[in-house]
Amino acid sequence: MTSSDKPDRAGDTPDTSAAPTGVAAMDWAAASADPQYRAAIVDLLGALAYGELAAFERLADDAKLAPTLDDKAELAKMASAEFHHFERLRDRLAGIGEEPTVAMEPFVAAYEGFHKQTAPSDWLEGLVKAYVGDSIASDFYREVAVRLDSDTRALVLTVLDDTGHGGFAVEKVRAAIDADPRVGGRLALWARRLMGEALSQSQRVVADRDALSTMLVGGVADGFDLAEVGRMFSRITEAHTKRMAALGLAA
Repeated sequence: MTSSDKPDRAGDTPDTSAAPTGVAAMDWAAASADPQYRAAIVDLLGALAYGELAAFERLADDAKLAPTLDDKAELAKMASAEFHHFERLRDRLAGIGEEPTVAMEPFVAAYEGFHKQTAPSDWLEGLVKAYVGDSIASDFYREVAVRLDSDTRALVLTVLDDTGHGGFAVEKVRAAIDADPRVGGRLALWARRLMGEALSQSQRVVADRDALSTMLVGGVADGFDLAEVGRMFSRITEAHTKRMAALGLAA
């Protein structure tokens, strides 16, 4: 439930123009002195790392459904980019003295549950899933990143860099709808299902991880208060609506 596909980010992320304060003004060495903050970051990086590994696997599978060799090659290139993102997160975990597989393990069931519930039936559903479903998780990570220490923030934002999947998905889905407008209704329903499943799984993950949930609601670092949680989800929903419009689908 992570991706790197943000073709239009304007207005979708919180304002970061103000000078950072609190933990956001610290580097990792200073911030990690707090053991609860460190535990939350290990969780966050573990979740991201497994998400990138799962994205690599899924894109490789989606390539098998691609109708042309050019499409297969494009998806293979995107899968490679996701794997490089995974490697950076894996190396970061190892670099701060954590075993990457141990950090990722708590999130395997949630990711696998999401992918089992949202297995695409064809090429177009796979494209929409990668573009819409994963981008919801990515928006969430971007919201969180602005409140992290400078070293972790830079890494998280780097691994959320665009792999090109967004533009590729928009082009292919719009062409399919132009060829057969009935496709749009089916894919719109599919995208709404993806949104619901992605939010449900994300909430379960956070609820199950004490350090991570405490960080997000303000107990560690510069977390969100309840009002800001509401605003955050409003921004994520707005970004989802924009992506649906880009695809030519009704939100």
